[in-house]
Amino acid sequence: MGILLQINETSNWGSTGRIAEGIGNKMQNEGWTSYLAYGRQANPSRLQMISIGSQWDVYLHGIRTRLFDEHGFGSKKATATFLRYVEKIQPDIIHLHNIHGYYLHIGLLFERLKSWNIPVVWTLHDCWSFTGHCAYYAAAGCRKWETRCNDCPQTKVYPASWGWDRSGKNFDTKKALFTSLKHMTIVPVSRWLAREVKKSFLGVYPCLTIGNGIDLSVFRPVPSDETRQNLGIDNRFMILGVANIWEERKRLQDFIELSRHLDHESVIVLVGLTSEQRKNLPEKIIGLGRTDSLEHLVSLYSAADVVLNLSVEETFGMTTIEGFGCGTPGIVYNRTASPELIGEGTGFITEPGDIEDLLHKLSTIRNKGKAAYRETCRRHASMHFQQAVQYNSYCQLYQSLL
Repeated sequence: MGILLQINETSNWGSTGRIAEGIGNKMQNEGWTSYLAYGRQANPSRLQMISIGSQWDVYLHGIRTRLFDEHGFGSKKATATFLRYVEKIQPDIIHLHNIHGYYLHIGLLFERLKSWNIPVVWTLHDCWSFTGHCAYYAAAGCRKWETRCNDCPQTKVYPASWGWDRSGKNFDTKKALFTSLKHMTIVPVSRWLAREVKKSFLGVYPCLTIGNGIDLSVFRPVPSDETRQNLGIDNRFMILGVANIWEERKRLQDFIELSRHLDHESVIVLVGLTSEQRKNLPEKIIGLGRTDSLEHLVSLYSAADVVLNLSVEETFGMTTIEGFGCGTPGIVYNRTASPELIGEGTGFITEPGDIEDLLHKLSTIRNKGKAAYRETCRRHASMHFQQAVQYNSYCQLYQSLL
């Protein structure tokens, strides 16, 4: 048995936090000691949790990012304190997830990882690890990261900088740090992301794709009459969109445009909107705030007739497979990793911004009826996206590295 240390921005909160929690629980059940270090939000956990820094550290790191575009180079004292603790627990495997998010000094972290010379696994949930600034670049059409970032077109996008553009220097520093380890395995969560990684400076490392999964005992069809009644939609055709943050790449504007073409028997329900975004929505869109309640999410997925993911950049696309688990078909844009999730009889792929084709595919699902898709969606999720299978892949990877 061994000691596992995972590092992520959050603990058992949001998609990456829940994934880290699930992996940690799996390894605890295998007899390992399992730690999860986090920098920001946390929900109760069965793991041994380590908080990195304070909210004040996060705030100062954010100021440094905004003014000087030095994301990942703040939180020096907090990181040093954390690393001294890591030396005491002496992990056998260190598993990185999102190491951005205003809580870690990546220079100190990788210098220490290099000196410890123990196996490192790095699951990539986005693209920040191999760019000079951004976490997503496809919507901007930028490929500078393949050679060297500079003159970044997205400095105002997360992690936003209002002052300097330091993307060139960031790229050089990250490349030097992130390629300095002898024993690191990169784990992209989709085939699309794996192809991108191989074109980046991280392509020098072994790369093993392990997709995300869902717990089919949680994401399952449940009675939806009460949910529909609470939303006030009765028997209308319900189109569901879910996001943690409705940023530009999620294409909220496309949902608004779609709503203008729907009849009165159809309605769009969007989850995760800010109070500002919920103002002045068209009458055919019901806007809800973010929810951490899986029970609430499952009720919404079950109530929906279709789950729509109009994002133009996804490294995976959890909402689509969560919908499958609840027996609900999906429609995605033909961009990045999203098309990988759609199987025969589970929904459709359409081109970004093609509202006419989107309406046609929605009409097909509506005329056929959700019931015709339910079992196929569940079967597809069971065959390809079972959480237990994905966690077992990590367990096997850890064992192979010891």
